[in-house]
Amino acid sequence: MKSLIRLFNNMKIQSKIVVSFMVAVMIPLLMVGIFLTHELRSTALDDAKEQSAANVERVKKRTAEALEKAIYVSDNVTLDPQLERIVNTTYQTTQEVFIAYDSYTKFAEYKETFKEISNIRLYTENTTMLNNWEFIPQSNVEAKPFWYHSAERANGLIGWFYIPDETRNDQEYLSLVRNIKYSNYKTNAVLVINIRNDYLYEILSQEQSPMMVVDENNNIVVSNRKEYIGKKLLGTVESEIPLDGATGSYNGKLDGEDAEVLIDTLLTDDSQNELKFVSVIPNKVIMADADRFVKHGLLVMGISLIVALFLITFFTKILSNRIITLNRQIKRVGEGNLDAVIHVQGSDEIGLLSNQINKMVTNIKELIDEVEKVHIEKNILEKRQQEIKLKMMASQINPHFLFNALESIRMKAHIKGEKEIASVVKVLGKLMRKSISVTGEMVPLKHEIDLIKCYLDIQKFRYGDRLDYQLKIDPKSEQLLINPLIIQPLVENAVIHGLENKEKDGKVIVEAKVNEHFLTVCVLDNGVGMSEEKLKSIKETLKNVDDNRENRIGLLNVHQRLSLTFGEQSGLQIESHPSTGTEICFVIDIRGNLHV
Repeated sequence: MKSLIRLFNNMKIQSKIVVSFMVAVMIPLLMVGIFLTHELRSTALDDAKEQSAANVERVKKRTAEALEKAIYVSDNVTLDPQLERIVNTTYQTTQEVFIAYDSYTKFAEYKETFKEISNIRLYTENTTMLNNWEFIPQSNVEAKPFWYHSAERANGLIGWFYIPDETRNDQEYLSLVRNIKYSNYKTNAVLVINIRNDYLYEILSQEQSPMMVVDENNNIVVSNRKEYIGKKLLGTVESEIPLDGATGSYNGKLDGEDAEVLIDTLLTDDSQNELKFVSVIPNKVIMADADRFVKHGLLVMGISLIVALFLITFFTKILSNRIITLNRQIKRVGEGNLDAVIHVQGSDEIGLLSNQINKMVTNIKELIDEVEKVHIEKNILEKRQQEIKLKMMASQINPHFLFNALESIRMKAHIKGEKEIASVVKVLGKLMRKSISVTGEMVPLKHEIDLIKCYLDIQKFRYGDRLDYQLKIDPKSEQLLINPLIIQPLVENAVIHGLENKEKDGKVIVEAKVNEHFLTVCVLDNGVGMSEEKLKSIKETLKNVDDNRENRIGLLNVHQRLSLTFGEQSGLQIESHPSTGTEICFVIDIRGNLHV
């Protein structure tokens, strides 16, 4: 570093200015260029995602409108009394079957009315009926396919499947499948309604980027790229796309090219499964505009640098010539010629320096002025130091000032008759004192219960009649030592997550009891509770110290502190049921660390 400074000091002034310009201008220009490139890429990606999301939403809406027509038809067919009689009549002759079929024209009318529907067929258990490609007796189905079994298990819900139609040479269609139960006859029938492939293709064909509709079995039902239809999604798009119905944006590849994959889902009314809408945007399309801007920016930067280098060379030559003249004349003064007059044209710093040197040589007053200037600067420096000290002293406010201020507010509210506000301020001050006084040492259980009571009193003031609480504390447990702030997070979790959405009669119960050599502490609430899946996820989180998803870091922290202090058997135990409430407990061996 020293050698670099020595080299820089030995350079001519013109070379110094050029080098300084190159360092001071080119590096910021490169930084700005890199930043702008990154921002342009991010903006282009965000714009493309927003546009793709809008396209997916538009396609999803139009697709939903087509599916609603099939749902409407299935609802009418399910409640059609004429169809119920036809399906459940035991026919003696073929002529009776033909007469019944001729009298029922609803399927043809539905296909004529709704252009989105290509075919309707009904699979029935009535073996006295004949197969006319609309009514298909169950005996004609050699082996029930998966969608047939799914409909039987769906309890009347609609299923959407990409399945072949044996009445159309096994051509595959997105089809509505629904089981119809005839309670009066204790029979079942399975309704299948095909959606026209060309109608769905027409919806997607208006989109420029590749877009696909995918069923729950990963089959591409329809796409604006016909070569993808009928293929598997994960075989067509290389991406870590989850199969559990999750939505969002994912990195992937399509036909070997990097792309952004946008996933959205559609779950129609009374449906047991959903459809996925997948939009694939190639990165080269996303970054086309950004790359063009970057090229233009680099071109402008290059031209600017060339022009600037020419100009700086020109002006530094003028400046260096004036400095050389000044140096020549100062040398004369340095040789002892105090009568020499130093004169450099111009009124800039170099010209002023020439004049100042002349004054220094001819008048000692310049030295006095310089001393006064140094004295002023010293005074300014001392004044700034005093201001810094004053600010430092002002920042050293005793924390007890805050408590005293709260006490003043409480007394003022009490004097004015605002007893409820005064009480809450008093509890808040008490809570703050206890919180600030917390150290890493173990504290009596009674201290923790006092802290919890303060917290619950404040929450009760907030929620009013929506919240009630009860403290069931065994007197034998009050002096037992526990970790500080080990129960309060559990109570806060019960209030915030359990009772936040409960409109009335919310209740939190804190229990502590001693049984032989063990202290058991439980926090119960009658809030919204948790599903079995969410409860299982939370229990898995407590086992994984690196997992703090879904704001569970409070529970994880309490669980780890208990396990590290009292042993793994003292960790949190959670039980919860939807709409019933949640119970969180832990058990501590009070015989001491020898039993941990």
